[in-house]
Amino acid sequence: MPASPLLSASPPGSASVAQLIDERPIGRLQMRVFLLCGLAVFAEGYDTQAIAYVAPVVAGEWRLAPGALGPTFAAGAAGLALGALLVAPLADRYGRRPILLLSTLAFGLLTLATAFASGLTSLLALRLLTGFGLGGAMANAIGLTAEYSPARRRGAAVAIMFCGFGLGAATAGALAAWLIGVGGWRSVFATGGAGTLLLAGALALWLPESLRFLALRGRHAEAARLAPEFASTAPATAAAERPEPGLGALFRHGRTSMTLLVWGVFFASLLDLYLLNNWLPTTINAAGLSVRLAIVAATLLQLGGIFGALTLGPLMDRFGPFTVLPLACLVAAVCIVGIGLAGTSAPLTLASVFGAGVGVIGGQNCNHALVAGLYPTTMRARGIGAAQAVGRLGSILGPLVGGAMLSLHMDIRLLIVSSAAPMLIAAACMAGLGVVIRNAGRSETARD
Repeated sequence: MPASPLLSASPPGSASVAQLIDERPIGRLQMRVFLLCGLAVFAEGYDTQAIAYVAPVVAGEWRLAPGALGPTFAAGAAGLALGALLVAPLADRYGRRPILLLSTLAFGLLTLATAFASGLTSLLALRLLTGFGLGGAMANAIGLTAEYSPARRRGAAVAIMFCGFGLGAATAGALAAWLIGVGGWRSVFATGGAGTLLLAGALALWLPESLRFLALRGRHAEAARLAPEFASTAPATAAAERPEPGLGALFRHGRTSMTLLVWGVFFASLLDLYLLNNWLPTTINAAGLSVRLAIVAATLLQLGGIFGALTLGPLMDRFGPFTVLPLACLVAAVCIVGIGLAGTSAPLTLASVFGAGVGVIGGQNCNHALVAGLYPTTMRARGIGAAQAVGRLGSILGPLVGGAMLSLHMDIRLLIVSSAAPMLIAAACMAGLGVVIRNAGRSETARD
């Protein structure tokens, strides 16, 4: 198969590292990386959702008007997008480890500082700044996991690692219910910030740098210390590889269509994910089911996402992402339509919600694995960060779209059914991405 213009040739040393990782079983060093990256996204999930759980208490304590915290929610999402776009790409120059470590330290300190917010303005500013750390950490946890994963297991490794985010969000809800009664809403952020700072210490002690990054930068002695077997395979005098500067590298060497389609997938998928996360309980209750069942449905959506990540990741590795992921998007669209047509049938509603979680949330976990494999090591952090930044625009737009449709008093069944449209767009973009990759004459995942 001819070389693809989408990826530059592997520089000296990188191929031997890729071969070392791909041909050997997953070892203790890799499991340590996966665990620490999973804990990092767990902390991010906790922090991201904590503000939603304490919002009613904050609004009551500060006597805020309904909707006054909306800009604060948006500031957090905007900060995460900016962090993914501006902070995460620094890892292509300075390494995955320092950017992940510093980003985790930053959002840990800022989460702790949120416990001392004195008013709406300071809370908004702190959420915006916290987002920068979250965006920088998330992209590099994904990148580092991908770079320590054998190509044959990359989809499963990244998808399962990213389940930490959902588990962190769920933990925030469980702890908030108890902590608010014990120490008030501020204790939720104090607990999250303190825990994240402890995690930053663990990252400083035990998180290694990417072997692939070290090889590309000519730092073979460091790589050999991490993995002694690497010493026998790496060229002793391999030249260091410098990354192409700027985000423009994502559009060079025939990557333009690939990058735009990746962005389309992330935008549509995260738009639907956050639309469902924010409005599913409301719409199900409006359709005639009880509040209790609406809450159960919201929980099933997250559980479906975890189940989806655990099943779609291995299937993606076995059958290829461009076979599995478009089908996952279509399943999600069908299940969302099922929610809208279920009416007051609780069994059909709950089954459809679970299926939507499998396709939307589980599929998005796998999307992270896909984008990590599409770009070479020299620009992987930029590729992941840019896709996440565009996706965050969708995550901001999704709740706004849902709110606008509700304010227009749209028929609730039509509202839910129309929410399937973004997943059809994601499926089309994913299928188009598969065509672009196949026409480029390359394998479905990068091996450098």
